Amino acid sequence: MLLGVIVKVGVRSLWANRMRSFLAMLGIIIGVGAVISMLAMGTGAKRSILAQIQAMGTNLLSVRPGLSGARGVTTGTRVNLTLEDAQAIAAGGTGVRRLSPVVSGNVQAKYMNHNNRVTVNGAAMTFLPIRDFTIEKGRSFTEIEAEQSARVAILGPEVATDLFGANDPIGEAVKLKGINFTVIGVTKAKGGQGFSNPDDEICIPYTTAMKQVFGVDHLREILVQADEGADLAKVEQSLRTVLRQRHKLAADANDDFDIRNQADLIERVSQSTQTFTILLGGIASISLLVGGIGIMNIMLVSVTERTREIGIRKAIGAKERTILLQFLLEAMITTGLGGLIGVAAGMGGAGIIGKASQFTTVVEPFSVILALSFSAFIGVFFGFYPAWRAARLDPVDALRYE
Repeated sequence: MLLGVIVKVGVRSLWANRMRSFLAMLGIIIGVGAVISMLAMGTGAKRSILAQIQAMGTNLLSVRPGLSGARGVTTGTRVNLTLEDAQAIAAGGTGVRRLSPVVSGNVQAKYMNHNNRVTVNGAAMTFLPIRDFTIEKGRSFTEIEAEQSARVAILGPEVATDLFGANDPIGEAVKLKGINFTVIGVTKAKGGQGFSNPDDEICIPYTTAMKQVFGVDHLREILVQADEGADLAKVEQSLRTVLRQRHKLAADANDDFDIRNQADLIERVSQSTQTFTILLGGIASISLLVGGIGIMNIMLVSVTERTREIGIRKAIGAKERTILLQFLLEAMITTGLGGLIGVAAGMGGAGIIGKASQFTTVVEPFSVILALSFSAFIGVFFGFYPAWRAARLDPVDALRYE
């Protein structure tokens, strides 16, 4: 019963000075809203990056040339990965399900009066299943076409739309660096992933790419898909052993290639984005601290203004803990209400950021609970001193206060 009376008196006091109460609440609203919005951006960035990695395929390892240089000075990327390396991995690698040699580059694609600069991947027919691409129209190229350096191309859906519009591209000829390629297939849309867009790519046989388009005899990378359930660390070690033997590296020599394990990459990205999210949340939470200081300031002003009221209440028998509880509840009501409004503002802000920009925002229940808990803590922490000061007032001095 006493608690109900204390809450009622606290609410009346806040309502009597509603403008001042709202201004005190504003810091909490902004702080909670900022925390939720920033955490939503961090979580969205994490999911977007992980989706981009997973869109590359499952159980994936990427073998790339290492960096060249001397005495710690990097001078560029080596050009030491060859088709023979890919063949050696296929023959001697443990747990290898599929692999594909890859060469790639940006090329001007042209059809009649339409042209677009796209990424062209020269790869084996296994490239599509490794990267989890699905043919929506037409077909993939065959191993025979790869061996014969056939001029055939598989378009991403965005490339097909940019060059051919609503027309069917199958059987049409598209120019890549002035060379005619027959379109034999169009992949199913996967959606853009950050800076990488698999829908805006063209795939051609690696032999054609190396001999006719890019004029190179080395590979950009070798994509390896491990067997289902295989230990990627063991598969990686197997690839490393094969390549070190192929490249005749001494036991104490560093690798002249780089193997990227998808599982390790996901773990590193998760850790990095988690740090990024914590940083954003930490920066945003500073505004909560500022809001708490504002509430303490307002409550101290309120104690000063109501000194005579406190003296009268203590003179007629109000206990110190009752006064303490009243002012503490006022601070908690202010932060609690501000926290709820801030949650709505934060969720709305996250939605607006997601629609108005390329950022993916995801509001998780954990971030809402965290923001509300922190705002409640702020109310107790910064409201305690004004409440304690009010409770400790001497009733005689308080009654004399003008």
